[in-house]
Parts: sequence; C-alpha cells; structure tokens
Amino acid sequence: MDRITAAQVFVTIVEQGSLIAAAERLDMSRAMVSRYLAEMEKWAGIRLLHRTTRKISLTSAGESVYPRCLKLIELAEAMPVQQSLEAQTLRGSLRVSCSQSLGMSALAVAIPEFMRIYPQIAVNLQMNNKVVNLIEERVDLAIRITNNLEPNLIARPLSTCHSIICAAPSYLAKQASPKNPEDLASHNCLTYNFFGKSLWVFEKQDEYYSVPVSGTLSANESTVLMEAALQGAGIAMQPYYSVASYLMSGQLVELLPDYQPQAMGIYGIYASRQNMPATLRVLLDFLVNWFATSEYWQKLMLKR
Repeated sequence: MDRITAAQVFVTIVEQGSLIAAAERLDMSRAMVSRYLAEMEKWAGIRLLHRTTRKISLTSAGESVYPRCLKLIELAEAMPVQQSLEAQTLRGSLRVSCSQSLGMSALAVAIPEFMRIYPQIAVNLQMNNKVVNLIEERVDLAIRITNNLEPNLIARPLSTCHSIICAAPSYLAKQASPKNPEDLASHNCLTYNFFGKSLWVFEKQDEYYSVPVSGTLSANESTVLMEAALQGAGIAMQPYYSVASYLMSGQLVELLPDYQPQAMGIYGIYASRQNMPATLRVLLDFLVNWFATSEYWQKLMLKR
C-alpha cells in the first residue's frame, strides 16, 4: 500500500480519536482505514496505538512516529506543484496489452484516471489474451496475470489475482455440488486455453491439491468461460474481480469455499529499463499506486 496515504490515515486516526471518525473524515471504509493502519504499523515494525473499546491513544513508539508522519505529509504536499508541471508537459502515446477480463474490470477504470492526470498522453489499449512479443508488436507495456515470468523481460508487480470456483444454479440443479476438488473430475469443467485435460491447483491449510479437469468447452479468454458458466454450461475457475457482482446477485454460486485456487501475480511487463520513456515510467508508477490504493479495486478484492 502507499505509505504516504498510510501516514495520512494514521495522523487522521490520532487527530479524530477513532477509526470510525477517521473513516468518515477521509471518506474511506472502516476496513480500508484498518488496513492502512496495519500497513503503517508493519512499516514501523511496532504497535503505534493502544486500542480499547472506549478510546485510542499513542504508544511510546507512536509518539515518535506521529511527528515524522506530519513531516512526511508536509513534504508530500509540496511535491504536486512539480508533478502538475510534469503532467501538463509530458506527451506521447503508449501501447498497452492486457487480457479482456482485466481490461474490463480494472483498466477501464484506471486508465481514464491516469489520463485525467496526464492529459497529453494517449493510451492505445489492446485487449487480448495471447502472449505478445513486445518488440515485434510495438507494445510498451503488457499487463499479465501469470506465475511464469519470462526471464528476458522486466516485470513490475502490480497486484494479486485470486480466483474462485463457481457455477450457475441451473447447472447445480442437474448436478450434485462438488464436496472436494477430486469431485471436479466428474463434472463438466470450462477450461482455459486448450482442449483436453487441464490442471486446477488448490490450497487448504498449507496443503496443495492438483486436480485434472476437463469439459466440453475450452477458450483462451476467461470472459467467454464466465458467460458460459452464467448460461449453466458447467463449472468455471474465474478471477474473483470478474464474478464478484454475479456472486452477490446469485447468478453464480461459489463452490469449494474451503479450498483456495492458486493465486497468480498481476505484473506490468516491459522490455528494458534502459532509456525508459518518461511516459511509460509515469504510467507504471500510477498503476502500482492505483492497484494498492484504489477503493474501487480494493472492493473487488475484499473477499480475499
């Protein structure tokens, strides 16, 4: 998470006297305020506040950290003048590649925010799920969800993708719900990328389970499999950010909630650190901060 924001949250908690009052002052959820406080204490390496049911008070470490946070915020507030000048003068175009699911769920919100800050930078967003050759296809930045990074590329971590096993009630009305991962072998599973057997990996209490699954539909784009799952075609493994609204509405049902599908990293991938264009640098910095601090994204990640 952004440490400057964490410092601002910590200072506001101290000034307001409670997490609830700080959340109201900052227009944040109570959960987000708690997360920023936990990040601040992790950064400091020690508890900063005494918390009781009636009041909050600074620990001795907190007494020392509080004025430092005030100084950090003061320095941060002096920076936007230069940033504003840079934002108005930076110009150019960037070609960005990402999957359709991540593009629709995250970048469709993040990129317009970026363009409001840097109005002279144009972004050409290419949504497809193939592994592009950055040099040959003139892609400045590829945003990928993967646990297998190419050694010849530079990858900057942006966030984590958590997945969920789900199906429509219409499918479950005809099939018994799986009780454990092994039961998936007898179900029609909507698999990613290729026909034939696909391996789904789960974790439960530090134990791992690998299950070969198969079905009558395979695709190289998760949004296609999500739509098929909504139609009752079978069981799908989907990014939680893609299906959160369908789970809330009851159009999809979570299966095997005690077994966590293997998490994957979300990375910004580019060809070289040498002679990096300033436009690419500011986009990468923006995305790192956006994934860490955006309330929109954090709400999509709340389940995990």
